[in-house]
Amino acid sequence: MNREQRLAELRRRREQSLAGGGAERIARIHARGRLTARERLELLLDPGSFVEIGAFVTHRSTDFGMADKRVTGDGVVAGWGLVDGRMVYCFAQDFTVFGGTMSEANARKICAIQDLAMENGAPIVGLNDSGGARIQEGVASLGAYADVFLRNTLASGVVPQLSVIMGPCAGGAVYSPAITDFTIMVRETSHMFVTGPEVIKAVTAEEVSFEDLGGAMTHNTRSGVAHFAAADDADALRHARRLLSFLPGNYAEDAPKRLCTDPLDRRATELATLVPESPDKPYDMKELVRHVVDDGDFFEVHEHFAGNIIVGFARLNGRSVGIVGNQPRVLAGVLDIDSSVKAARFVRFCDAFGIPLVTFEDVPGFLPGTQQEWGGIIRHGAKLLYAYCEATVPKLTVVVRKAYGGAYDVMSSKHIRGDYNVGWPSAEMAVMGAEGAVNILYREELAKAKDPVAERRRLIAGYNEKFASPWIAAELGYLDDVIEPQDTRPRLIAALEMLRNKRQSLPAKKHGNPPL
Repeated sequence: MNREQRLAELRRRREQSLAGGGAERIARIHARGRLTARERLELLLDPGSFVEIGAFVTHRSTDFGMADKRVTGDGVVAGWGLVDGRMVYCFAQDFTVFGGTMSEANARKICAIQDLAMENGAPIVGLNDSGGARIQEGVASLGAYADVFLRNTLASGVVPQLSVIMGPCAGGAVYSPAITDFTIMVRETSHMFVTGPEVIKAVTAEEVSFEDLGGAMTHNTRSGVAHFAAADDADALRHARRLLSFLPGNYAEDAPKRLCTDPLDRRATELATLVPESPDKPYDMKELVRHVVDDGDFFEVHEHFAGNIIVGFARLNGRSVGIVGNQPRVLAGVLDIDSSVKAARFVRFCDAFGIPLVTFEDVPGFLPGTQQEWGGIIRHGAKLLYAYCEATVPKLTVVVRKAYGGAYDVMSSKHIRGDYNVGWPSAEMAVMGAEGAVNILYREELAKAKDPVAERRRLIAGYNEKFASPWIAAELGYLDDVIEPQDTRPRLIAALEMLRNKRQSLPAKKHGNPPL
């Protein structure tokens, strides 16, 4: 070939790569309200920043007529680019090419991206849209998945990993997103399951739709597999960009700091009356958080799952922080299996990437009942305890109201290396609530009382004053201070600045053994 012919061949192959599975298949994708792999990457990344690798890769299979079905790129678009000017490695499975199925060839491209991300310390974002392992390649496609899974595991805690499910993700393919840190799903067009509806019907006689079995809301509300539910492809990618804005590139970096225009000494006067006088009345912990953090901006994670606890990201003085808070509006903020697992996973992520933890506590204890006990509340509750104990990032705790029983210890108490623990005057810190305690401690007195109702009321008031106020804990040093609610923001910002250079280590070991 001469020079002109070589350039012509380059242009031809480039056009083939950009065309994916062809105009007809792209049209079918668009007709369903979905975007192509390349269109998705354009929305994820800053304009013009994407650099592709492996653009001309094709599969090597010759069985089942595949020798004559080579498509440039082979069903995945991989490379790197910028999000808000920061480096991100990414790949997007292309459903227009062999249904986006995983082959030995395109897995090598994904693995190359994972290796580059770990070596250079930048997040990985995977856009999943695949029919699963490529059947025509047999065990080679299964081995390809395992190569990806291994790198997901090795990258865990090294760089943030995000999975955006934008179509089918079935069978063994689900385990890559399961290992990553956050999963975003698209309502009505994305599905995740190990076995599909047809297999389930054949084996168990159960009939279930794709959406009910593995749709976005199923995994956001029931299984907890997904952390976000997006309206469409574009919304899912906006979620990914916003999430990345709170995260560092890797475990050794600080999260990006933003200029804070919200006054550092702002006193949130609304907090003075937010918590009801009656300890049995609920309030919205999210509202409390928004009054404290910069510009009221709270990016909630796992919003639809285990609503009795809230987790998410915010900023204080422009610095990223992880927020954990009991939610009195749901099950009175009690800890149960799902909320313990949800919060534990979030706490461990923040600790892995150096993001300080701010805990707002209002917890009446662990949820009682046979379903919880038989379901392993001991094991699952211990996950949250383990996560807080293990965390070495700055840990700030505000006891807003109830802090009862073992849940007091678990929720980042001073005893498990809390750095700065304060209480509001409404804080109640005791083994249990006053009514339950009085019924146990004064059973005989109440039985003999001429007016049991009045006597119970008097005893409850006395118990609250002696045991359930924040003053006993403050006198013992379990609280560093009792503060006015409206001072919460400036106090937390000052404590974060004091802890900016915190260094804390764990005993020498290979790794711990949490109650998984």
